[in-house]
Amino acid sequence: MAILIADSGSTKTDWVCLQPGGAVSQIEVHTVGLNPFHVSDNEIRSVFNHELLPQLGGIRIDAVYFYGSGVRPEVEDRVIGLLSEAFPDAQTIEAHSDLLGACRALCGSGQGIACILGTGANSCVYDGRGIVHNTPALGYILGDEGSGAVLGKHLLHDLYTGVLSHSMRMCFEQEMGMGLSEIINKVYREPQANRFLASLSEFIHRHLDDEGVRQLVYSTFNDFVNYHISRYGRKDLSVSFVGSIAWYYQEQLKLILQMHGYQVGAIMQSPLQGLIAYHQN
Repeated sequence: MAILIADSGSTKTDWVCLQPGGAVSQIEVHTVGLNPFHVSDNEIRSVFNHELLPQLGGIRIDAVYFYGSGVRPEVEDRVIGLLSEAFPDAQTIEAHSDLLGACRALCGSGQGIACILGTGANSCVYDGRGIVHNTPALGYILGDEGSGAVLGKHLLHDLYTGVLSHSMRMCFEQEMGMGLSEIINKVYREPQANRFLASLSEFIHRHLDDEGVRQLVYSTFNDFVNYHISRYGRKDLSVSFVGSIAWYYQEQLKLILQMHGYQVGAIMQSPLQGLIAYHQN
């Protein structure tokens, strides 16, 4: 039975096919992010028909497990319907939040605190079967502490209010090839400002040797722990992460968690390998 697993974030969707016998197919497909709150049904259909299906090469898919940002309970049936159109032969089609995907990838059938730190951020307490406690992330305008988008937002704030040095601001403008007017345009006039802000995390990572930049990162992760992880009151559980921010900043992240008295569990750049293991069991 061929199984298709998807991990869809705000920026991209990673797909992997498990062939009969449990071997992982050599076909790994990457498409744009398919958040149903930001992408219309017709746009999703277009991605399926013109990007996904041609790359799968006509493999008959028997089961689809889709984990994605924005897949809240009220839109699960909508996503399942669109997947059913693309894979009419599939006997099993499920659509779940990226947070449940993170839980299954990180914890399997065990308990733990599972977190996502990528373009956006989220966290929850998982009991081995489902999510039992979740502090809403609220998005990068109202929350999303610890995310790439919030790191980028704080970087711009600190650069242009003088918290960071003038030389760092000059370095930023030279490396990124933009000034304040271009930044304002990207944040307030162009779509998907969260992706733009998150892209600035690459600059931050390159300049972690600067004390001000490093403190910015510590402060953002400290907010994530204070506003989210500490709300659960579960220091008996290990805290595990998926996402590019958690992966590339794991040294700084571990330091902040340990300062708060938490045990760090697994840190994965992508949940796919964990989801493969979960669905093969």
